[in-house]
Amino acid sequence: MRLLVWLLRAFLFFALFAFALNNAQPVVIHWFFGAQWQAPMVIVVLVAFTGGAALGIAVMLPGWWRRQKRKAVAAARAEAAAAVTDARSAQGPATRTPPEAPPQHPPRVGL
Repeated sequence: MRLLVWLLRAFLFFALFAFALNNAQPVVIHWFFGAQWQAPMVIVVLVAFTGGAALGIAVMLPGWWRRQKRKAVAAARAEAAAAVTDARSAQGPATRTPPEAPPQHPPRVGL
């Protein structure tokens, strides 16, 4: 299995390397107010990918942090409830009497 994973990684590396070699032509990015940036196409693609990934992570983080906080609060509550249950069971059986059963009604015949 490890050999298969390494072969897949090698294939991916060589495919990306070939992509970089085939896209080494300079391109010009025109910004606002006449500003320009000239760089190889592979660098422009890499910067665009990295910027998109960073933006996606930045948008995802607040929700992830909220979920982690909720999980921590729920775990703390569950731990506190378990501690209370353990404390009650250590005190021995409860002294309360069980509730009485409800009265039984006679069968209704003819309805």
